[in-house]
Amino acid sequence: MTMTLGDAEDTEKHVKIWKLKKWIEKLEVARGNGTSMISLIIPHREQICRVMKMLGDEAGTASNIKSRVNRQSVLSAITSAQQRLKLYTKVPPNGLILYTGTVLTEDGKERKVVYDIEPFKPINASLYLCDNKFHTEALAELLTSDDKFGFIVMDGNGTLFGTLSGNTREVVHKFSVDLPKKHGRGGQSALRFARLRMEKRHNYVRKTAELAIQLFINPETSQPNVSGLILAGSADFKTELSQSEMFDPRLQAKILKVVDVSYGGESGFNQAIELSADILANVKFIQEKKLLGMYFEEISKDTGKYVFGVDDTLKALEMGAVEILIVWEDLDITRFELKNCCTAEVVIKHLNKEQEADQSNFQDSENNVAVLEVQKQMPLLEWFINEYRKFGCSLELVTNKSQQGSQFCRGFGGIGGILRYHLDLHSFDEYSDEEDGDFSE
Repeated sequence: MTMTLGDAEDTEKHVKIWKLKKWIEKLEVARGNGTSMISLIIPHREQICRVMKMLGDEAGTASNIKSRVNRQSVLSAITSAQQRLKLYTKVPPNGLILYTGTVLTEDGKERKVVYDIEPFKPINASLYLCDNKFHTEALAELLTSDDKFGFIVMDGNGTLFGTLSGNTREVVHKFSVDLPKKHGRGGQSALRFARLRMEKRHNYVRKTAELAIQLFINPETSQPNVSGLILAGSADFKTELSQSEMFDPRLQAKILKVVDVSYGGESGFNQAIELSADILANVKFIQEKKLLGMYFEEISKDTGKYVFGVDDTLKALEMGAVEILIVWEDLDITRFELKNCCTAEVVIKHLNKEQEADQSNFQDSENNVAVLEVQKQMPLLEWFINEYRKFGCSLELVTNKSQQGSQFCRGFGGIGGILRYHLDLHSFDEYSDEEDGDFSE
């Protein structure tokens, strides 16, 4: 399991997406007085000098605002934007997003902020807005995955239409159908029953084909809104649909695979995703399930090439034993650098929200007084993102949306890793305890 260039690029992309999500969360809660918060989006094709001229014109307009407080706030935000743009000789390759203004802090005080964000993929929108909040819609659009796959799961009981994009699985539409079974009795009616049965099957395929056009073809562009299409089912309806003249040629061209599943409905949808794994290998949902499947396999075989929990994972990282570091993208643990005021010793602690509220974690256990002063604190996940390269491992961010992801987050604390070699961390603990005993004699 050596990390390839492609893996490294994927890791970087996932890290950028995570950082962007955090930016959105931070910006969406910010509020200001009046219209003192500026959202500025500059596409790649734009020129800095033209944007600076536009800001100059806006400053002239803002100077006519009657409210003195609001006028000063808006002019201050425009000046901050002009100062930040002076750091750029040209617009970055993917464009530039700038947020500046005066925001209200939790204690009711005002604070000036300036954020400049270079998007990880091209942004074509152009925007200038003054408001009492930052507008993050353009940032949110960057998070939508380019690859969206459509699924049609069709059997004798009904059809389900679904999409898979990144690690998000969505049921778009489903309907049930009551088809007549094969008629076993003979007689004059046998042909009529067979004809009626074939007619109803034909109508069922027609309805599915028509719904597929409504759901998977964009009416504005008249082109499919999915990168590929997977047909699945337990009977031969899926094959019938794929070969039918009623099925739109634009969608027929997008068929990637036709798979046999044991069930219909949502169970069949899940099975179809797994059976199409080779086709959808670049979709994060599949990658996540495959990665965690490897991790759980190491645990079930008890190979010793796995680690979980904050302390053990950090020990293995420091030893250079971790090959793939796996972390839940919503890991709620903070890394504290604490300084002992008596001994000047620096202590590192990793605490969750409950532990942060417990003041005993910020006390010297020997003297039982509050002598541990917080020097620095940051989310542990952010620390991993900044430092993982130093440990020679790859970093994989996972969600709790899949069954395996949920098990990893609830059962293993949302942090772990696959190791390069067998490692028994507890034996190291015992060894260090014995060592301490030897020195004390």
